[in-house]
Amino acid sequence: MLTYQDQTFINFRQFTSGDHARRWVDIKRFGLSRPDADVTHLLTELIGQEQYRDDYAGGGVEANGLRHGPYWLRNVSPAAYVLVDEASANAILRDWAAQFGPLPVALSARLEREVHALVAGATERYQLKDLGYEAFHDWGGVHNDFHELVVIDRPAKALSLLVAADD
Repeated sequence: MLTYQDQTFINFRQFTSGDHARRWVDIKRFGLSRPDADVTHLLTELIGQEQYRDDYAGGGVEANGLRHGPYWLRNVSPAAYVLVDEASANAILRDWAAQFGPLPVALSARLEREVHALVAGATERYQLKDLGYEAFHDWGGVHNDFHELVVIDRPAKALSLLVAADD
């Protein structure tokens, strides 16, 4: 049902230095063959995808990996996601991005074009809840911040996994 299409990686280091430079946004896009499927089914499909098996700490995607972000994969389920509206999703991302002060104009423009436009165009947005320390894998606390959104655009037959985090 989900077909991996491509990935965009926005490294803040390309635009700035200091505290901003340790952060990045990763977007993985998938095509939906059945855009009418219920969200639980879509999230189950996403969690089962090879591209989801990424620790986001330099290891990349591992076909048989057991980690997702800071968590053991076994601790992530569709129930770990909560529905959020566009304003809340954008607030999460904007607050995170600007936590160390104003962003360079070029970085802000790229985030607007590639991240916030994706959120705005979605018909549904889901946030991965903080699963807590007990759900962390063996070195899962390496990120100071880890924000994950799943944005679904049913008319475009697209689902995107958006991760905003730091090194």
